[in-house]
Amino acid sequence: MTKFLLTVHVLAAIIAIGPVTVAASMFPAAARTALAAPGDVRATAVLRTLHRVCRVYAAVGVVVPVFGLATADSLGVLGDIWLIVSIVLTGLAATVLAGLVLPGQDALLAGLDTMDGDGPGDGVPDRRATARLAMYTGMFNLLWAVVTVLMIVRPGSTTGA
Repeated sequence: MTKFLLTVHVLAAIIAIGPVTVAASMFPAAARTALAAPGDVRATAVLRTLHRVCRVYAAVGVVVPVFGLATADSLGVLGDIWLIVSIVLTGLAATVLAGLVLPGQDALLAGLDTMDGDGPGDGVPDRRATARLAMYTGMFNLLWAVVTVLMIVRPGSTTGA
């Protein structure tokens, strides 16, 4: 059963978290392109698609910690410090995604909707908004990278798995 749980956990991480990290990383640059070309339907469509990928796969990503906890329980490592740190960092990553990245994407899309093609209007995001979103996305990606390393290295683990 442990192998099944671990397999689902790893597959879910690859299939769900991977697309979020890639799409979220692409979003700020695509937003700069869209802001530079008001009224460009293709640029706005790319942004909407990237945002949809982030939202949908973030929801699917809930499976990752669920199966991770089940795997940890079956391995008997729920009290290990590397796992506790991973859980905390995963929660922090989820908070950054739900509280900063996705709302930042929403705000940029809403700002684009207020542009009329003649230039920026009131409340239209500028390059600072895209830079801030890129920073939040980088924080999210870094947190997941650290969690991934902890999952692989598992400092102090005695399971041998």
